[in-house]
Amino acid sequence: SADPARSRAFDHSIVRQTEHRPWPMPAAPWLMTQSWHNLLFAHWRVEVSELRRLVPALFELDLFNGEAWLGIVPFYLTNVGLRGMPALPWLSSFAELNVRTYVRVADRPGVYFFSLDAGRRLAVTVARTFLNLPYFPATMNVEADDEAVVYCSAREAERPAVFEAKYTPTNPPFTASPGSLEYFLTERYCLYHQTRHGAGYRLEIHHPAWSLQLARADIETNTMAAASGLGIGDHPALLHFARRQDVIAWAPNYLRRTQR
Repeated sequence: SADPARSRAFDHSIVRQTEHRPWPMPAAPWLMTQSWHNLLFAHWRVEVSELRRLVPALFELDLFNGEAWLGIVPFYLTNVGLRGMPALPWLSSFAELNVRTYVRVADRPGVYFFSLDAGRRLAVTVARTFLNLPYFPATMNVEADDEAVVYCSAREAERPAVFEAKYTPTNPPFTASPGSLEYFLTERYCLYHQTRHGAGYRLEIHHPAWSLQLARADIETNTMAAASGLGIGDHPALLHFARRQDVIAWAPNYLRRTQR
């Protein structure tokens, strides 16, 4: 790719940018860095009952004005590495494509992933082994410049899942206001999932407030939701773009029964 932002070093000053957070950062030391580049947040309204059927019962669906949302989020990662360890070029950068919805446990809203496709097989193996996250290996190609991102992903699995699109920002960056739909869909500081034995966990992350732009997308092929058993229309209701986000992540915390 011709995108120079991918090569920039991780911004460790983000650990001091905490005023925007909905709850304090964990007291435990963070574990991992990631930089996310050229994200498209493509969002569809979906039937609450359809999501409830597929999301584990221990996670409450997080709705906005009674409506449920599904997000498909293609992006590219760099600076993927463990704290205090040098980033390894053959492991620290790859493309990823997430299919997600929104859940909460107690007073903490988060993200629930139906699938995560990645262009790095080792990353898929590690995430499946240690977090039981539904990662899949995929053949992915991302071309980006100042004008647009061309993103192609094809899952390497019996049940194919393909995403092919060209997307571009269409207005100046803004920060979503608390209480807005954009804030609800993007300002999420944890993910929720289950272990192989059915125990729920929360994995916390931290990043600065999102710098979002409205976006335009020409989506040529999109079978990502269908591969998870979800029905969506051809055209997303909302499209947002983000150029870059630096992120730290913690080890997962298992949920006590009283939190469910």
